Amino acid sequence: MTDGFEASVHSWDLSTGVDGPGTRFVLFLSGCPLRCLYCQNPDTWHMRDGHRRRLDAIMEDVELYRRFLQVARGGVTASGGEPLLQSEFVTEFFRAAQAWELSTALDTSGHLGIRADEELLSVTDLVLLDIKSYDPRTYRRLTGKEVAPTLAFAERLASVGQRMWIRFVLVPGVTDDAENVDGIARFAATLGPAVERVEILPFHRLGQHKYDALRMPFPLADTEPPDDALIKRVTAQFAAQWLPVMVA
Repeated sequence: MTDGFEASVHSWDLSTGVDGPGTRFVLFLSGCPLRCLYCQNPDTWHMRDGHRRRLDAIMEDVELYRRFLQVARGGVTASGGEPLLQSEFVTEFFRAAQAWELSTALDTSGHLGIRADEELLSVTDLVLLDIKSYDPRTYRRLTGKEVAPTLAFAERLASVGQRMWIRFVLVPGVTDDAENVDGIARFAATLGPAVERVEILPFHRLGQHKYDALRMPFPLADTEPPDDALIKRVTAQFAAQWLPVMVA
């Protein structure tokens, strides 16, 4: 089942509680069409910078932790970069993981949601969907792209009952406008029970050293993380729409 499939891979890691339920084997794929101002992984932007790896070799890595992941009620997460750039590979990766009774999670911006066909969604247990902004101008300033494909993808996921965690990165002075937050909250509320929770991710500068290593300026080097008052206000805005919300 894994013969012949390979991908451009940046790295992999084990995480608990932040990339889906339980303990996860997180595969970071290379390549991304967005250029988010707060991106913590600029080293994953280009597929050419990744390492070509076969799926059977990746599954050998997963197998080392297979029993632990099962006991921890976890599984595998495809992240990036943007995993939907390599959607066919993700489909086979998830198929192989489910054969081992491991849950699957797709961490995506949704910008390339059109590439998530029925076959891929059939082997996807959970979508971690980053809605970076609701206001089109803010989204364009933040990512260089349009928000419409992400919103359309969210609506398609909801229409087929696909489980989702909506993720929102809270950046002071960029995404924190009250009307923008209300827009995301109201939109998420229309998606119904498919949205299991909303995760607020407070901005941080922990990835700045990667920009330094690449000799690139970090666009938000002078931006401070959100304070408790701002986090409380934004949390209340999502809760006002009867959404289950947490700060990650």
